[in-house]
Amino acid sequence: MKEQTSALAGELYENQLKTIDAHVHKNSTIIDEMTTVLVQRYCKPLDDYMHVIDDILVNQEEPVGDDQLDAFALNLPALLYFASEAQESLGIEEDVSKSIRNEVYNRVREKAQGTVADKDTAAELASQSETIVLIVKNRAYKKVKLRTEAAYEMLNSVKKIISRRIAEYEITKSDGGMTYGPKGSDR
Repeated sequence: MKEQTSALAGELYENQLKTIDAHVHKNSTIIDEMTTVLVQRYCKPLDDYMHVIDDILVNQEEPVGDDQLDAFALNLPALLYFASEAQESLGIEEDVSKSIRNEVYNRVREKAQGTVADKDTAAELASQSETIVLIVKNRAYKKVKLRTEAAYEMLNSVKKIISRRIAEYEITKSDGGMTYGPKGSDR
């Protein structure tokens, strides 16, 4: 009988798969928590302000007021400045983490005995914790980057709305205060 080399070529063992999945979930939760702590440390003011904006947009029965738009347009750039600085700090931490991981990997690989594959395996096992820290830094960097990109999109949207309102105001002003269209009483 031919030996089955693929996990899917043989019988799936549900309990074993569930155990592996639970192990993955447990370890992923630890990494996610570490990442969340880093992101919150660097992005809390921006996150809090984006929640304020979201609450205003979602819970308001009337359109967002000009004063609110002005506040968004003034506050978001300052918050983005600090979040972008934080992103670079995380980038530095990621670079240092990668360097430490490579140092451990290379030191163990150099001293390991056996074939190239044996040396690689020993080095990978020895640098596993450093690899996890590198993953945490990398994911935190990506999350901060995504937050800053989303905040820039919000800022651009705010600017467009402000520009549109200014244009509408100028049109209304040049028409002598008369409005046209479905809302106007001149039709």
